[in-house]
Amino acid sequence: MIEPTALVEHDDRWLLPFRGSQVEQIRVSHQLILILDCGAEVTIEAPATLTHGPAWSPTAQPVELVPERQDVAAALPLFGNRVLSSVVFKTGSLRLVFDSGLHLNVKPAPDFEAWSVTGPADLRLVCMSAGDLAIWQ
Repeated sequence: MIEPTALVEHDDRWLLPFRGSQVEQIRVSHQLILILDCGAEVTIEAPATLTHGPAWSPTAQPVELVPERQDVAAALPLFGNRVLSSVVFKTGSLRLVFDSGLHLNVKPAPDFEAWSVTGPADLRLVCMSAGDLAIWQ
């Protein structure tokens, strides 16, 4: 099933059109970049949290990813995973849930762009400093 390429807006969040997309490549520099087979890229520049299951679960055991230091080895198991859920909260947080049970959460940064999403098609979102969102469709 092919998902739409547009965002779906709710009161407190945006749903990204990544459901069913597979992580086909992971790039590391001062950023962590997930390339999805739907033509989208998720670029993370701020520290992120990777958990097995929801971050608020008592058994979550969060692992911090710090792209600035290339400290992102814990994200390598995301390769080949399919996206079950992809949400941008209007507070600036990004949450991706994968079919392996892994959850990737990125909060806004106070002084720089924490994350961005490009694609599929002309879709682009940027989490500006302090959680402001810039959105192009």
